[in-house]
Amino acid sequence: MKRYSAEFLGTFWLVLGGCGSAVLAAAFPGVGIGLHGVSLAFGLTVLTMAFAIGHISGCHLNPAVSVGLWAAGRFPANQLLPYMVSQVLGAIAGAAVLYVIASGNASFNVAAGFASNGYGEHSPGGYTLLAALVCEVVMTAFFLLVILGSTDKKAPAGFAPIAIGLALTLIHLISIPVTNTSVNPARSTGVALFVGDWAVSQLWLFWLAPIVGALLGAQAYRLISDDNH
Repeated sequence: MKRYSAEFLGTFWLVLGGCGSAVLAAAFPGVGIGLHGVSLAFGLTVLTMAFAIGHISGCHLNPAVSVGLWAAGRFPANQLLPYMVSQVLGAIAGAAVLYVIASGNASFNVAAGFASNGYGEHSPGGYTLLAALVCEVVMTAFFLLVILGSTDKKAPAGFAPIAIGLALTLIHLISIPVTNTSVNPARSTGVALFVGDWAVSQLWLFWLAPIVGALLGAQAYRLISDDNH
């Protein structure tokens, strides 16, 4: 239960910090942090939690990461479901707190998106379903590659949280215009439930693509690593 609780809290922080930066601070008049700030915020949530709870639960914070670690032989199958449930519940709780905070402003409109992920007319840059699918698969694959490589027993010790946090920052810098960046089904689910409508109807992509990408990333690391873990 300590591991599951850690995953709940970590994913809560990821959604509150990452999505919160997008909803509350991205376009704040005069000092809005924009795409660059939101990208950094997501990276910082993972970096800080990796140091805080990495030794407790591994700090997955993401169903796709859990699946990828399982595929790479680093995580037991019997822990997958409870980890994923904990992550989704943490994401929903984080989105709920963000909703309460954002609602304190009279101009807040959850239908405007609430940091949800989307494609087509709901893509920030108007990108197609195919573009969104490819982007999410590739970004998640490389995210897993960085996670597996930086946490390898042969990698320099103690630096994995920095590499992983910076990787997530880079991923957001690339893909916010395409899908608003998911690479994490829990993160997508948490905010989509509050938007409903199109955000929920498009949610399937942000489960499918990250999980496929995670499996591909795990296989790629198996091919290039010296041994299987």
